[in-house]
Amino acid sequence: MDSDKKNIFVYKNGFKSNTLLIEFTGNTEEFYEKICSFIEGSKDNIRFFSTNGKELCNLDCIRQYDKICISNGDDFIKHYSHSSSLASMDSDWVTLNVGGKCFTTSKRTLISNEPTSMLARMFSDENSLFSPSSRDKNGAYLIDRSPTYFEPILNYLRCGQLIYDKNINPEGILEEARFFGIESVIPILEQTVYVREPRDNAPLTRRDVIDALIKSSKNFELRFQGVSLAGADLSKLDLSHINFKYANLQGCNLSWANLSWCCLERADLSHAMLDNAQLIGVKGLRAVLEGASMKNCNFKDPAGTRAILEGVNLKGACLEDSDMGGVNLRLANCKKANLKNCDLRSADLAGADLENCDLSGSDLHKANLRGANLKDAAFELMLTPLHMSQTIR
Repeated sequence: MDSDKKNIFVYKNGFKSNTLLIEFTGNTEEFYEKICSFIEGSKDNIRFFSTNGKELCNLDCIRQYDKICISNGDDFIKHYSHSSSLASMDSDWVTLNVGGKCFTTSKRTLISNEPTSMLARMFSDENSLFSPSSRDKNGAYLIDRSPTYFEPILNYLRCGQLIYDKNINPEGILEEARFFGIESVIPILEQTVYVREPRDNAPLTRRDVIDALIKSSKNFELRFQGVSLAGADLSKLDLSHINFKYANLQGCNLSWANLSWCCLERADLSHAMLDNAQLIGVKGLRAVLEGASMKNCNFKDPAGTRAILEGVNLKGACLEDSDMGGVNLRLANCKKANLKNCDLRSADLAGADLENCDLSGSDLHKANLRGANLKDAAFELMLTPLHMSQTIR
């Protein structure tokens, strides 16, 4: 047999109604194991016959969706059964009455493209899913679904292309595809439905950002100014040099992301996750980082360029163990912020509100704290003691 996958209808010798659809993937041992289990026989006794009784000595001639009879050593039995439905079983054409509208098609159409779908299972062994009451007076199989949305699905199975009238809602077709298990068309319909939805207020996703990164040149300034990325997972992405001015990044996951040289001016990153992020040279004038988690972030540029966070809102934020050497935090709101064990050497904290801020274990050597509100701030275990000149205006 070919190395390509083949779906084969298998019948027990003498029993037309007892049918199995087997997928042959090229593994002969696995194929024989399924056959032996089906007929409860031995591999040494198995004989293969075509539906007209010709014994098949070479399985290479079996094609996709062929019907073969399996014998446990017996000769071929010409008449499988005396079922009145034998003629319709052998016929390749079927009529479906879907919600009152009839569609005539071939079994091969219903089975070949989606062999695991509900329609394929219906007609790979009709006696297992249909009873006499499942047909109308003309013999068409009754299916209680919408004919409007079923027709594009059937045409897709016929030609492999999704074509439908512009007045038909693709959401209805998507629902039918899910119901019948037409898996290959579901992503196409999902994308269509997604694009049709209004995006004015819908946040962009990780996929949207990655698509933009892939399509843009390194020499081109990528701008997400004013857009909503609320709740997006942007972790571990290289977002350096991107303009996020006024953007809504609430609750974003930016952990391990590279945000160096980004413009975060007046962006809303409240309660965002930025642990281990690179923030070298970032411009965050009046950005909102209230409640953000920023553990072990790096703001320090070896070349000496300062990160600008002037007027930033860091109320309740956690920046523990971050390297913030030389960062500009003038007039920043750092109330109840966790700045434990931070490197704040030469940082500019002039006029910053550090009330109830925890600076335990931090290095504030040469930091500018003139005019800062230090009420109830914690300075335990500091690496270098504060000099009076650092705090006096």
